[in-house]
Amino acid sequence: MSPATSSSVNPQIAPADEPVTLDFRQLATAAATTIYTWDTREATYSETYGRIRAWWHVLPDGSNPLTVFADQFEATGTNAAAYVSLTGAHGHRTAKAENSTCDAQLAQFVQYPAPWEGLHVCTVTLAVTEHATSGTNSYTAPISVMVNCPPAATAPADHCEMVAFYASPDRIVY
Repeated sequence: MSPATSSSVNPQIAPADEPVTLDFRQLATAAATTIYTWDTREATYSETYGRIRAWWHVLPDGSNPLTVFADQFEATGTNAAAYVSLTGAHGHRTAKAENSTCDAQLAQFVQYPAPWEGLHVCTVTLAVTEHATSGTNSYTAPISVMVNCPPAATAPADHCEMVAFYASPDRIVY
């Protein structure tokens, strides 16, 4: 990724449920929890997808395209077909952060540092519980979240933004 300017329509305004903060750890944890939380009783698949998509701020150099977002969102176990089948079973999923490791705490980050100052990576381990009329299923899930903060030229001056997340096992940063 190169440090170009943000391509958001208004990069100073975050989506309604996205925290406006300069604390990249707080934003990464909130994003991870949000990505893994949904409720078929309250929102359609398109609404759930759109809510999380609004957190993903595309960089103008194309290094974090929406095709990656779509692939990684589906890597969380959520796709349109599964969501539709879970709607009939009143399915919903909750997630709670168990721990988070960021930047120099991650061996891969130390080996391959961020390409510019202000770009951070946190891997959050979540306790996930899926509920449906057929019962519950609990498991842990790691997810890596990339957050862009000032002084990066790609970040707004007053807060950090999520620019990527990785839920597929081959992309998670450890």
